[in-house]
Amino acid sequence: MAVKELGHLVLYVRDLDRSEAFYRDVLGWHELTRPSTMRAAAFSSGRTHHELLLIEVGSDAQPIPAGRRVGLYHFGLRVGDTDDELREALARVQASGAEVVGASDHTVTHSLYLLDPDGNEIELYIDVPGTDWDDPAAVLAPVKPLRL
Repeated sequence: MAVKELGHLVLYVRDLDRSEAFYRDVLGWHELTRPSTMRAAAFSSGRTHHELLLIEVGSDAQPIPAGRRVGLYHFGLRVGDTDDELREALARVQASGAEVVGASDHTVTHSLYLLDPDGNEIELYIDVPGTDWDDPAAVLAPVKPLRL
C-alpha cells in the first residue's frame, strides 16, 4: 500500500456555528453541506469532494491540553504563492480577532500560525519561490523569525 495524498481532516468543535463562520468567513473555505442527521459541516477548497469536516460535540467537551502532548500539533494550509498573499491572509486573520501565535521563515516556506476557536493550531503558508525541497540543507535549515 502507498498513501496517495491526505484526503481530509475531521475536527470536533464545541460550537458548530462559531467554527463554521471561522473556517468559511476568515479562512475562505467553501461550505458544501450541513448533514441533517448530525450537527456537522463539510468544506472544500475545490480540490476534492471535501477536505474538512467539523462535528459539533458541545460546550462541555474537554479542551485541547496546553503544552507538549501526543496528538495533532497543527495542520498546514497553503494560502498562495507570494509573501503579499501571506500578508493579505495575516490582515484577514487579524481583522477577525483570531489569535496569531507565531510567524516563521522555514527557508522553504514562510508560515503564520494561528488558533481556531477551539484552540486547534493552523499554519498558513506559502512555498518560497526558487527554493529546492530536494535540498536537505534548505528543508532542515534553522527556523528564523518571519518578517512580513
